[in-house]
Amino acid sequence: MSTIAIISSFADDTRCAQAIEELRAAQVGNFNTFSPIPSHKIEHAIGRSKSPVRWLVLAGGISGVLTGLAITIGTTFEWHLNAGGRPLLSWPPFIVICFELMVLLGGIFGFFGVLMLSGVPTTVSAPGYDGRFGEDRFGIVVRCEEAQAARVESMLKESGAEEVVREDEAHPR
Repeated sequence: MSTIAIISSFADDTRCAQAIEELRAAQVGNFNTFSPIPSHKIEHAIGRSKSPVRWLVLAGGISGVLTGLAITIGTTFEWHLNAGGRPLLSWPPFIVICFELMVLLGGIFGFFGVLMLSGVPTTVSAPGYDGRFGEDRFGIVVRCEEAQAARVESMLKESGAEEVVREDEAHPR
């Protein structure tokens, strides 16, 4: 059997989220969603969990603090600079350097984590993507077997899809 892509567009995110919930409940095929704006309704319907980027930022922050401590304590013991009879390990200036490296490495880890997990940069658009999905329409592209295509089309139309188009995977438009 061949795979069919069914492309549907919606005017608002409520109807799109309703269609996603129905597709998930019916467990028919794989689907991708496209949205011109961030939508909590769609994210909730998809069942998306929280982003792992926050753990990468935490790892960057912790490594920044440890790097700051290693640099400051290491240079203190290497150079033995004793200014005015103060103790060699003086924590107040160390805290400033640790804080600055925590912010720097946390930001760097977060930036590259977002790039890595979002698949940026990409040179090809996603299959079934329509330019309207980036302007004012919400879209769902469902890949399923030919036997399920009629059922999926009717589910999408019942959910309030403005347009439902069938496309062969072998002959994309």
